[in-house]
Parts: sequence; structure tokens; C-alpha cells
Amino acid sequence: MSKTVALHTLGCKLNFSETSSMARLLEQEGFVKKDFDEVADVYVINTCSVTDNADKECRYLVRSIQRKAPEAMVVITGCYAQLKPQEIAAIPGVDLVLGAAEKFNITQHLKDIAKTGEAKICSCDIEDVNTFTASYSKNDRTRTFLKVQDGCDYNCSFCTIPMARGKSRSDTIANVVDNVKNLAATGVKEIVLTGVNLGDFGKGNFGGKKTEETFFELLQELDTVDGIERYRISSIEPNLLSNDIIELVCNSKKVMPHFHIPLQSGSNKTLGMMRRRYKREMYEEKVGLIKTMMPHCCIGVDVIVGFPGETDEDFKETFDFLHRLDISYLHVFTYSERDNTHALTIKPVVPVSVRNERNKQLRNLSYQKLQYFTQQHVGQTRKVLFEKQEKGNLMEGYTDNYIKITAPYTATWANNIVPWTI
Repeated sequence: MSKTVALHTLGCKLNFSETSSMARLLEQEGFVKKDFDEVADVYVINTCSVTDNADKECRYLVRSIQRKAPEAMVVITGCYAQLKPQEIAAIPGVDLVLGAAEKFNITQHLKDIAKTGEAKICSCDIEDVNTFTASYSKNDRTRTFLKVQDGCDYNCSFCTIPMARGKSRSDTIANVVDNVKNLAATGVKEIVLTGVNLGDFGKGNFGGKKTEETFFELLQELDTVDGIERYRISSIEPNLLSNDIIELVCNSKKVMPHFHIPLQSGSNKTLGMMRRRYKREMYEEKVGLIKTMMPHCCIGVDVIVGFPGETDEDFKETFDFLHRLDISYLHVFTYSERDNTHALTIKPVVPVSVRNERNKQLRNLSYQKLQYFTQQHVGQTRKVLFEKQEKGNLMEGYTDNYIKITAPYTATWANNIVPWTI
């Protein structure tokens, strides 16, 4: 009788693509995939460790598995597993901890392990993680997340990602194109290009060896591939968002007019303490160029509130900067302390209550920004890629410039691009 497996993703789109690839590996070995809320023989949790909440959610999920399936094998992988394998191994119910180099060897590890009541740790020094493994989501949704880059060479003072994922490395353009063609053959309409530091694409598969390829050249090549109608850039650092890339998006029929550009703070003082590689003036210049060339373009922004040393004046500077900037929405993160980061040495620490209040203010601003951006397009006809049926008799989809559309369910629209008057 086949074993069953249920998988769950915490965190980013990159994690989502990797979870999907692990699921395919397991299915190739005869595992039958089940929903995470069902009883299964094996549960796999692909973790994040960007915030304290992600750590807590992992523990909560393990406890819930213990209640519904106490005999099941529990596997934890992802960033939290690489950063704190001993801590995870100590959680009651965890059987296997797979670090960054071992997640795609999951089928072999499951063959070699039995439930003993003690967790087995399979990890390594992050410095030894220097290969690239392509992964993508498939059959999960109309949009597919395709990983083309991994790791990061930046040293932002609040971030543990380089410690969790290693040095920047990426696929080759030729391999990416092959994957895209394979996905096109399955009927996928939209590919979201993902990575830890996507704009750093071009570093080779082994030891971060530099190649001559660039992210701009990757986009140029993908623009010529038949079968895929849409590409999205998941997120790109402002200092790596070149004018050439902006111009390519403006002229492309396939790369969607939608950028997600991390800012983190609108205060140059705070940006310096964060060890970011730009100042707000450069960020404002990039947004201005995008909006000049593509007034309809959607721009999303990551921002962190409550970073150590962020005064009321610094936060007001950030709020005012974002208020006047022609952006579409915000992803607001409340700063949380991460072990082994330089930010822990910066004083004074911002009280949690103040962090939460600042988060609330920026989330309200984000709501206003999104309402304003959407209202600008009322009456326009834009192309919507509709997804499968949602709850009730409704379906959802996104315009080229990422406006979410809800419509009565129509079977012929699913996974098809439909002209839609907003």
C-alpha cells in the first residue's frame, strides 16, 4: 500500500516552488499526495525564518500533527531548519531535520529512517552549499513560480537569509529556457520568476563562480519563447533594477508591468544602519522612471518598521516618503530580532507596542494606496488571467498590472486570458 504525504509551505514564493518540487520527487517514488489537514503517513513542513512568527507557526503545525496523526513521520526543512536544526530537533514529534543541502534528497532520507522518538539531523555548514537546484510549482495554480536564483551575497544587518541559503548562485539561461518550454507544454500561462536576490542572476552553479549572463539577458531570452503568455518579476532590489530592465518591461508584451521593489525604510539614516545598498533618492528616481514610462504599472514595496534606532522622526520620514511616492501597495514587516545579526548590536531597541502601532499606520496607508491605484483603472479594459473556481460561484484572476478581479465563475475562463472592463 502506497504511503501518503502532506506538505505545507511557510514563507516566500521561492519556498512554494521548492515545496512543489519536493512533492513531485516524493510522488515519483510512489507517495500519494494529500492535503495538509488530512491524515497522512508523512508530513513535510518547508519553513521560513524571516520573522519570529514563522518559527512559532512551525511549532504550532507540529503540535497539530501530533494531535491528528501521532504515528506520522514529521520532516522539517527550509530556512529555519538550516539556521536552528538543534532547536527544531528538540520539538516533540519532529523526526527528520533537513538543511539547505539535503531538502532535495528527501526521498532517500525517508527510505533510510524509522520513527524512533528522536529527530535525525541532516545538515551541513552553509559555506558548503554551492550548487543550484532548479524548482518550480506545477499543477498547483494557473501561475507557476520558477526558481532561477538562490542565496545572497548581501549582508543586510537584519537578515539571516545568507546564513540560511548560502552564497548567491543561479541557473543558466539555457536551463531556464528549457524549464519554461516544459512548463509551456503543460498549459501554464504565467510564470513568476523567483529567487532570493533575483537581480543578482548570473552567478554560476558552483562556488558562486561568475558568468557573463545577466538578469536583463534572461528576460530578453524569455521574451522570445513561444507558449508562455506572461512573466512576472517576483521581487528585485532597487540597486539591481537597471534602466534597461525597466525599458524592456515597458516594451515587452510578455513581461508584466508589475514590479515589487524592497525599500525597507524611507530614512537614509535607517537605510545605512540596515546596510542597504542605496539611498531613498535613488529609489524615488527608479519609481519616477517606471511611472513616466508606464503610468499603469503596479509597484509593490517591502518596508520594515521598528528597526533598532528608528525614532519617531525616522518613521515619520518613512511614512511621508511612501505617502508621496506613486506606488500601489506595501508589504509591511514588523522588525523581529534574529540571532547572529548585526542589528542586535544597534540601540535603542524600539518597544514592541511602538513597532505594532507603526505597522498599523503603514498597513492603513497601503490600503489607501491600493484603493487609489485601482480607482485609476476603473472603466479601462485590461487582460485578466482567470484562475480556477474559488469559494461559492466565483473565480479570481489578475490583470496584467496585478489588479485582483473577482467574477462569476465561468468554466471556459479558467486558465485563460480574458479582456475585462474594470
